[in-house]
Amino acid sequence: MTGRHPHPVLVPHGYRIGNWEVREPLASGAFATVYAARAAAGADPALPRRAALKFLPTGTRTPRQLRHLRELSEREVEVLARLRTPRLIRMFETLTVDDPDHPELDGATVIVLERAEGSLDSVLAHDPRPASGPAMLTQVCEGLYQLHRAGWVHGDLKPANVLLMGDGSVRLADFNMAAELHGTHAYAPAFATPDYTAPELLWPELDERGARVRPSADIWAFGVFAHLVLSGTFPLPGGSTEARADAATRYARGTEELRLSPELPEPWRRIVLACLAPTHARRITAEPLLRLVERAADVPRSARLPRLRAPFRHRHPVVAALLAAALVLPATLVGGGYAYVHYDDGTPVYAALPAASRAPTRSGGATSFGYHRCPPDSVCFFSEHNGNGEMCDWRADDADWLAGDRPCAWAGGGPVRSIFNNLADGRTRRDVAYYRGADFEPAGFDRTREAQRTGCTKHQAMGNLAGTYAPRSHRLVDSCATGESSTVGRILSVLD
Repeated sequence: MTGRHPHPVLVPHGYRIGNWEVREPLASGAFATVYAARAAAGADPALPRRAALKFLPTGTRTPRQLRHLRELSEREVEVLARLRTPRLIRMFETLTVDDPDHPELDGATVIVLERAEGSLDSVLAHDPRPASGPAMLTQVCEGLYQLHRAGWVHGDLKPANVLLMGDGSVRLADFNMAAELHGTHAYAPAFATPDYTAPELLWPELDERGARVRPSADIWAFGVFAHLVLSGTFPLPGGSTEARADAATRYARGTEELRLSPELPEPWRRIVLACLAPTHARRITAEPLLRLVERAADVPRSARLPRLRAPFRHRHPVVAALLAAALVLPATLVGGGYAYVHYDDGTPVYAALPAASRAPTRSGGATSFGYHRCPPDSVCFFSEHNGNGEMCDWRADDADWLAGDRPCAWAGGGPVRSIFNNLADGRTRRDVAYYRGADFEPAGFDRTREAQRTGCTKHQAMGNLAGTYAPRSHRLVDSCATGESSTVGRILSVLD
């Protein structure tokens, strides 16, 4: 017995930092410890009630160790600050401990993250082949696609770094090893988990910037990950991590074979083989991989899973609930591949679910969603609920849907019942306001014209409209929150 504590960073129960009060430890890695936290008395009301605090220590470490830890924390903070996607864990804020009375904590970096219910690692420890494995793998693959599309490599994909949320969805986490691509390569610390490390990185070439890595390293890790989740075994032989790493090296040299489990379903066998090609150049890339995984798992195609942000927030819970119910689906409705759910802080999102999870409608059928038809970088209106029926799509303003640049014939005879704002992230004006009449541009402040505004949908939001009015024009705006003079805005201002 060495007497070493299992957590590298010891934080007293009840310790206060910023808006947070530390509770029980949740997990530890080689460098950091994650603690549960709750909002302390007087905390910023905009923050959630629960969070996870990741402490990266200082203590009595050497200057070289401190520099390494600082680099790791900076990598994670940069990724989470720059990439806001549904499959990455959310970061709320970063803090630095200023507490000379606790020298072991003084100067530590604290990353405040959304609270997960657990990791996939803990799930596999109790159920080596979970029934939800295909659905979880789909969401993990979505996260990799989102990262790679944004120009980043995760660098340490493994079950411990896949977190399960309270709504049943999963998030990629722990971006200490993440690296931004410069051309075809990125540079990351020469440290990873051997069981999930691509053969070319087991003995990497190093320079002052670190080890050269490619997105294909994440693809290899996903192949190992998928084989483990679906079969309960690793795809390379060996009774220890070292033995399996040696087998991976021999496999890359052509002197060892993969040992895929006979329990692996045939569609997944092809996927794992495409991921575990012995050379990086022969491995599949993230986008076609996502398509194959979606088909194998029987979930709808979703090139980018949009986050449905709340169109408004209000401290009056009854009014907020009534207004939300008029605009979007009930929270209990689960449909073709998406479930409308809430985080602890009240933010609604759509989470991907397998097709088997479709809920029956009153008529006995299954609710289906058609939002995926909306082209990238477009705003789409639909004649039926849930993105179904006729669709019209635009990438810019249109002052008259019936006689403008892109006519929308069906809008002349019926209301719009759903919308998907699928505009690209890089746009300056990316919220969309829509109006009952044509010629939405008022001369100066025209109270009558502005009163014809029927609604506004934020970037990457989707949902059903009340369907009691028929928009005839729309324009892209900087923010739905500015210039609000709609009925909803007036109700909320009275209650304030």
